[in-house]
Amino acid sequence: MKPEKNASPSALELFLEGHSAHAQDYMGSHPAQKDGMDGYVFRVWAPHAVSVSIMGDFNGWNESDHPMVRLEGGVWEGFVPGLKRYDTYKYAVRTQSGEVRAKSDPYAFHAETRPGTASKIYDLGGYTWGDKAWMDHRRANPIYEKPLNIYEIHLGSWRRTGDDEFLSYRDIAHYLVPYVKEMGFTHVEMLPVSEHPLDASWGYQCTGYFAATSRFGTPDDFMYLVDQLHQAGVGVILDWVPAHFPKDAFGLYEFDGAPCYEYADTRKGEHADWGTRVFDYSRYEVQSFLMSSALFWLEQYHIDGLRVDAVASMLYLDYGRQGGEWVPNMFGGHENLEAVDFIQKLNTRIFTDHPDVMMIAEESTAWPRVSHPVGEGGLEGGLGFNLKWNMGWMNDIMHYMKLDPYFRQYNHKDITFSLMYAFSENFVLPLSHDEVVHMKGSFINKMPGSDDEKFPGVRAFYTYMLTHPGKKLLFMGSEFGQFNEWHYEHSLDWHLLEQERHAKLQKFFQGANRFYLDHPELWQLDFSWEGFQWISADDNQANTISFLRKDKKGNALVIVCNFSPVDRTGYCIGVPTPGAYTCIFNTDDIAYGGEGRGDHEPVKSQYIPCNGQDQSLIITLPPMSAVIYQCTRRFPPRRKKAGETDGTVTVKKATARKASVKPALAQPAEKKALKKPAEKKELKASAPRKSLEKPAAKRGGKKS
Repeated sequence: MKPEKNASPSALELFLEGHSAHAQDYMGSHPAQKDGMDGYVFRVWAPHAVSVSIMGDFNGWNESDHPMVRLEGGVWEGFVPGLKRYDTYKYAVRTQSGEVRAKSDPYAFHAETRPGTASKIYDLGGYTWGDKAWMDHRRANPIYEKPLNIYEIHLGSWRRTGDDEFLSYRDIAHYLVPYVKEMGFTHVEMLPVSEHPLDASWGYQCTGYFAATSRFGTPDDFMYLVDQLHQAGVGVILDWVPAHFPKDAFGLYEFDGAPCYEYADTRKGEHADWGTRVFDYSRYEVQSFLMSSALFWLEQYHIDGLRVDAVASMLYLDYGRQGGEWVPNMFGGHENLEAVDFIQKLNTRIFTDHPDVMMIAEESTAWPRVSHPVGEGGLEGGLGFNLKWNMGWMNDIMHYMKLDPYFRQYNHKDITFSLMYAFSENFVLPLSHDEVVHMKGSFINKMPGSDDEKFPGVRAFYTYMLTHPGKKLLFMGSEFGQFNEWHYEHSLDWHLLEQERHAKLQKFFQGANRFYLDHPELWQLDFSWEGFQWISADDNQANTISFLRKDKKGNALVIVCNFSPVDRTGYCIGVPTPGAYTCIFNTDDIAYGGEGRGDHEPVKSQYIPCNGQDQSLIITLPPMSAVIYQCTRRFPPRRKKAGETDGTVTVKKATARKASVKPALAQPAEKKALKKPAEKKELKASAPRKSLEKPAAKRGGKKS
């Protein structure tokens, strides 16, 4: 047999020792020669197997025609002559009990489309990339001080054919690339595209960790989609699932008749709520498998980042388990020390090889330093991700926006508490797919009231998200006000754009995204107090907040959000710089479906202290809106009169003025006909914390 590239003894040793980051170059199927014949060599890890053979269309699925030879460490090797691209195959694995299990190749690059489950021969070397300019740009522009506004999509339901069939990867590129570019998103994040048998799992119950799903085409077709996005200047993030795998008979589940990829003890090795098995992170071969899978997507498909799913379920031994259903670690704690070690090892290797990519943790608890460098190592060190979803912010904002505006005054901390921990991690603010399924309602349908109230609410809350510290993520359909909850079986309701109201909302999202891109104040200092300053965080009776966002040069934007249906003409806020302030963004703009209220001319500051500042603005704040001001002409500092102290004479005047121009929500004309609560219940704060949420609600379906 002619040795193939990287198929040296050291490749086997690296795999068995847990140090292989490119195990797919050795394992799986690869072109080779033996005895002068062209064919394919196959290698698979099955340490408990009595025997393994290769079967497929080429031998009538005969279990004995092509036996494999056992190598060191339970790796099996065999050769089949005369094979070609798209030939199907499986491994016939004979277990210790004598049963023969037909298993797909864990390292296959291509697979049959469900309901078929066989692997397919595929050589990945034929695609010519055209995205060099993008890759060079990525290396020169780390994401930390750059805009990151992610459009999250599910490829199978973003858009479909007229017959409600899947589009191909290439057809998706035709529609998706110009749309995302036009809408002003910087990146696309795709729900898992790795091969999976059950549509209802949305890809989160994966069986092919190296295979782009064949639902939409071939690996080359998927490369084309990524390439086209890159050439248009749009980055690509993939959801990647190292936390668990399904119990389908053809997959990783008890691969050789015994626990192999999973923990043997089901108290560690099974998520009962999801019906899945947990990877055994202590096994070197599993570490090589998962580490190679992650790097494979980043390198082979030029992916710009991985969003790692369900990290909390990896970190905690008691995740989703009751007392007596889990085993403490060696120190008596509930941390999975092996998973922590693997995560740190994975991130260290990825950032050593590719310092310009993103590793984004979906981590829903208070685990410290998730997005900090590994550094010291062990539990005291960071996990090594460079970004983390802010689940606390998401839970708070979802709770707040669903409240009737009258009751928001009693839950004001929902929109302010996130700043208590906003800079403890490198956060992404997600309005994700998880929030628009399982009877939770679409983004727009979370808003209370009539349609006349829902649309302004969407505009105000999205502007709040864009101006809040942290990178951004929005799930598809939210940008044009889809009323229906997301259903993976059908296309988004694009027909809604025939209605003026939805078309104007889409125009708002386009305008807001462009505004975000054009203003470094909103993204250059996302992870530091240097980029944020409260003006007023405590005006709960008016349901308003105001704050500054700053860039590295000290330029500032003044953001004021009014989450009540009350017109607050004459609203007073403090500003740090004397000058004329121009409203440069207003969610009540007529072009966006608003009524055009607000300040259309620059507003001059007055030397009247307010909110701890020496000067103030009296602005027009439309109902259910967000407005953004910029100082467009600075005034010289006012010269103090002899004997005058800083604001002591005028503070009382400013307070009186502020009180006189702000309508109180308690006035009968402004209240809705709702019963007042018997008592003000203090809600739990939503800082990052351990949250053993029921995983079943996240997965979208049972196992295949």
